[in-house]
Amino acid sequence: MPNLLFICSKNQWRSPTAEHLFKNHQVYEARSAGTSEKARIKVSAKLLAWADVVFVMGRKHKQLLQQRFAEVIIEKEVVVLDIEDNYQYNDPELVAYLSNALKPYLEDAD
Repeated sequence: MPNLLFICSKNQWRSPTAEHLFKNHQVYEARSAGTSEKARIKVSAKLLAWADVVFVMGRKHKQLLQQRFAEVIIEKEVVVLDIEDNYQYNDPELVAYLSNALKPYLEDAD
């Protein structure tokens, strides 16, 4: 089962929403984390090692991962979704945006 990791800043709205999309999914397992010290769940080397694909909400998240965890993510696919931080958890617009943005990367996500 491929492991998907979704990362935003505080792990409050965007990345937990993405994780929720894959709850009880038959093909993928998903987790989420944040890059901020104030994150609900902080990204770690262990979480990154667990992931097969890492999805970040913005370029700044990818840059932070490269700075903090270069040795872990060097062999990982890190996808920038370019989703701004202006949605609440499970916002229907965010869910639709995530679903469309993830389709090219997740052939079996339907």
